[in-house]
Amino acid sequence: MSDPAVLPLSADEAARLVATRRDLHAHPELAYGETRTAALVSERLQALGYTLQTGIAETGIVARLPAKRPGKTLLLRADMDALPIQEASQHGYASQTAGVMHACGHDGHVASLLTTAERLAQADLAGELVLCFQPAEEGRGGAEAMIATGILDGVDAVCGVHLWNGLPTGAIGLASGPVMAAVDRFDLVLRGQGGHGAMPQQTRDPLVAGAALVGALQTLVSRETSPLDSCVVTVGHFKAGDTFNVIPVEATLTGTCRTYDPVAYLELPKRFARVVDGIAAAYNVEATLDYQRICKPTINEPEFTAFAREVASEVFGSDAVRTTGVGTQTMGGEDFSAFLERRPGCFAFVGSRNEERGLTEPHHSDRFDFDEDALGVSARFLEGVARRYLS
Repeated sequence: MSDPAVLPLSADEAARLVATRRDLHAHPELAYGETRTAALVSERLQALGYTLQTGIAETGIVARLPAKRPGKTLLLRADMDALPIQEASQHGYASQTAGVMHACGHDGHVASLLTTAERLAQADLAGELVLCFQPAEEGRGGAEAMIATGILDGVDAVCGVHLWNGLPTGAIGLASGPVMAAVDRFDLVLRGQGGHGAMPQQTRDPLVAGAALVGALQTLVSRETSPLDSCVVTVGHFKAGDTFNVIPVEATLTGTCRTYDPVAYLELPKRFARVVDGIAAAYNVEATLDYQRICKPTINEPEFTAFAREVASEVFGSDAVRTTGVGTQTMGGEDFSAFLERRPGCFAFVGSRNEERGLTEPHHSDRFDFDEDALGVSARFLEGVARRYLS
């Protein structure tokens, strides 16, 4: 397995990698609007001699390094979009765009895959390397939109990474099977009859129905899911009424359901609707439910994952590789699941937490940041996977 080509980054490479990440962090862009990011990626890859397809699913890019010898085809992916969050950090590379922030590490994903591209541009690979820079991962269907254009045609395997503050820098989480949950969203409107707060008998109160529903929905976790499986139902938004003495006509609830289990995934919409209909009938209100499936569980294919563990162990040492426990699974979601549903591959968590430097904020926090030493780990891991798979 030894491959001397997967060397540590030089000082110049590391400095360029960090500079790229900070530039992207300072200029975040939301889903399907990643035009500056895409232009930077295109310019860098074109200079390296990659063949480019641009404008895929609005702003997506596919870059190909033609095979020098016959072999398989491997796709490596990075997501480009930021989140609608006002950054609270005070560091010098903080977001310069009001209300938009790279709060999930996608800036690091792009920067590290660009470094991988640089290190592989002149490599003697057997087979074709495909680099996918994807828009709109954060719940906006970017993976499916790119796949629909045929980018997986001829691809044999796929690999992606996520910088992860749930693991210390230097660690790599590579579990087999489900590693991230399915993501569903629900938008629910309860409509009753409003009236005076002092005379509730003259109303049909949607607020009380909504309060009952918040609790009742938890039975989908506590009474309809095995304790050995994982399921989450969260109401993240509840709006009803505008003043203290008026019972409102309408209440709205919005939230998410998460699961790994394939049976629960199939059954959740029906179970959810049954609880909603039951509570609505009990409280004599009308319910309008919009239940949306954002992405399926992210499931690592065991054989490719075992291969990726061997690569990571060889490059970073076996102590760096985590296969179970904290940092190897999450109820968060990831639309790389769409790639893994269609091709064998794996999705790795690259540790980016540094307690000593205070880099511990969770993903999607307005103070999120990560240890930039993790960028080189990500770049070298992807490089190692590519060199070994296309050898």
